[in-house]
Amino acid sequence: MKDLNQEIIKFDYGKNFRYEDFYLSKSNEHIFNLLNNWPKWEKNFLNISGEKFSGKTHLVNIFIKRFKGIKIEADTLNDNFLKEIKIYQNIILENLTKNVNEKLFYSLINIIEQDNKHLIVTSSYPIVEIDFRLEDLKSRTTNFLLQSIEKPDDELIYALILKNLSDRQISLDKKLINYTIKRIERSYSKIFDFIYKIDEVSLKKKKSIDLKLIKDVLGG
Repeated sequence: MKDLNQEIIKFDYGKNFRYEDFYLSKSNEHIFNLLNNWPKWEKNFLNISGEKFSGKTHLVNIFIKRFKGIKIEADTLNDNFLKEIKIYQNIILENLTKNVNEKLFYSLINIIEQDNKHLIVTSSYPIVEIDFRLEDLKSRTTNFLLQSIEKPDDELIYALILKNLSDRQISLDKKLINYTIKRIERSYSKIFDFIYKIDEVSLKKKKSIDLKLIKDVLGG
């Protein structure tokens, strides 16, 4: 296991983040480097896909802090937002699903193209896999540069468990963390579910975390 201090990039941007630290690893460094290379992209349209808790929002917040821009949740996209984006070069649409207003989304894409702006869309699945009804919209999604956050590796899982339990003032022996890494599903949702359950059980039982409790949480 590498020195984790080399794996942590500090971004203290206040209350905009659920977690103060962003962890750079093999699963996300390609996207992190691409965002930092703005505006030298192959296309003006970028789609970042990944499961819940994988760090999509953290990445785009880092981007906005550095390069400025405006952000909106996809399910709240409206006509007023299309007017607001006129003064911004970078527009971010978060958590896109097939429930988005397709006509407004299509209009947004057209504005981005006409005004030579940049659009970043985050979603759980690659945008080309979303079953939109509008054929013209489906066609336009093929113009996106596709980037996916991969499943977390051992070092990232270790860092996430250690940092988030420490934030909750829970001490967990490194051997127990390594035991967990070997048995937990390679899923960001499962990792944070494990952290929340450990926190909940620790508060209820008011005792230190041992191997039996780890097994119970993983098995449950």
